[in-house]
Amino acid sequence: MNEEFLSEAMPAARDILAAGPICDACLGSAFGRLGHGWSNEERGRALRVALAMAGEQGNAGRCWVCQDVFSEAAAWAERARQRVEGVEFSTYLFAVKPTLRWQEAEAFFVERFRLAHAEPQKHAWNRTVGKAFETLVGHGTVDFNDPDVKLTVDLGAGVVELAIASVFLYGRYRKVLRGIPQTHWPCRRCRGRGCAVCGGTGKQYPESVEELLAAPFVRAAGASAAILHGAGREDIDARMLGTGRPFVLELCEPRTRTIDIEALGREANDEARGKVEVGALRWASRGMVSHVKETAAEKTYRAIVEFGDVVSPDALSAALQSLVGDIAQRTPRRVAHRRADLVRTRRLHSASGAMRGEREAEIEFHTDGGLYVKELVSGDEGRTEPCLAGRLGLEARVSELDVLGIVSGEFPDAHARAMDSRSRVP
Repeated sequence: MNEEFLSEAMPAARDILAAGPICDACLGSAFGRLGHGWSNEERGRALRVALAMAGEQGNAGRCWVCQDVFSEAAAWAERARQRVEGVEFSTYLFAVKPTLRWQEAEAFFVERFRLAHAEPQKHAWNRTVGKAFETLVGHGTVDFNDPDVKLTVDLGAGVVELAIASVFLYGRYRKVLRGIPQTHWPCRRCRGRGCAVCGGTGKQYPESVEELLAAPFVRAAGASAAILHGAGREDIDARMLGTGRPFVLELCEPRTRTIDIEALGREANDEARGKVEVGALRWASRGMVSHVKETAAEKTYRAIVEFGDVVSPDALSAALQSLVGDIAQRTPRRVAHRRADLVRTRRLHSASGAMRGEREAEIEFHTDGGLYVKELVSGDEGRTEPCLAGRLGLEARVSELDVLGIVSGEFPDAHARAMDSRSRVP
């Protein structure tokens, strides 16, 4: 400990020692921004020795600032070690919820002795416990931004709280069977509690894309749950074909972070065969969730359309060509209960089709993301303008709908890793 530090800190340290019993850690924290390269305990010990050599003796007893909580750091580190048993991690972060008494004593301590160079004791305590924890577990490094595990010591409650960071996977899925929602839907009657209507499952539908593709990953990671974040969603009665829909799968509270995602993707495809397919898998970050959900993408749909009267091929072609351009859509009635009631303008880039009889046609639409194709066809009682029914002057409705492609240069695999080899399902 150099003489410059001692000469600067000694006068205040003498006053602090005279005020009552104080531990080395709290004494050293008073000068935590001086004498870099030493721990607070080392600073405090050096000052105590220097003052003793000068004939100054501190008072023995329980530290009046922290109540000797720093002496309990090793015990708290052991509790933390027990909390992470069976949890894979490479980075960690400690936090502390101090008691009100400690907070008030520290505030008084800093104010009373005008400690311009004091280090916040929460920072010092977290560092002290973290070092002891790392020694006990034998691995791990501190990460202040995105740790695998965060351990919060609640001194008042006497517990260590553990938060395990999610892991994220990017990929694309194809839904080749109609009647499956993208995500888990709680039963409308019981709101997920289980009732006679849902057969005690708590679900409106027996399975979802989310559950089907996530199951092997949840098992392998020991995750508590999985959340599918999709780049939009198709209707329950629509298929998602072509190159698939981009998504991020969030595995919540995984106890294992090192998993073989390619092998698990194959397992998911085997288990969900004939329903859902997954591919283009890669590791992702939390930031990819908002990227996938917010990135604008163009979409291609195939619709089987039924008409209320006979339509000629020429009339269909002319009507479709006249629709190309901006479409003003008020939120469709079928989703108004869960979407803001707004008028949105989206572009129809192209439309072409062929009659499959006198009153039925197969039509392909290429649109901006967010354009509701069923309402583009029917008009939704005037909520979508222009619409195919209006251009033809008769009723029109979509009886089958498939999404054939979702493309954006902003998706990480938009061209290279999409599932192009399975672009169509009859």
